[in-house]
Amino acid sequence: MSSKEFDVNGTDYRIVITDQVVGHVNNLKNLYNSTYEDPESFEDVSAEISNTINEIAATVEPEVEDSDLDGLIQEVIKAVDTKAEEIEKELEGKETPKKKSKSKK
Repeated sequence: MSSKEFDVNGTDYRIVITDQVVGHVNNLKNLYNSTYEDPESFEDVSAEISNTINEIAATVEPEVEDSDLDGLIQEVIKAVDTKAEEIEKELEGKETPKKKSKSKK
């Protein structure tokens, strides 16, 4: 878990990036992708998108103003993506397998 602070329209928000928040963000990104690939499906998933956005917003302090919601969600997605990249780089650093080279003569 890590904490992230950011400014949206002059308001300072704070979120703790938990596994649950990461799950909500990944779900939201999948929903966005599905509507991008099939715009006609938007009506089918719009309620789920709205619910997921509200779940994410509920984890942010202070309570999110409606006018800040879009910018806030963008910042949370960026924060989760950045955290995922950091973890991936950290894992890559730890996964340095030692390969034994076999020389044939």
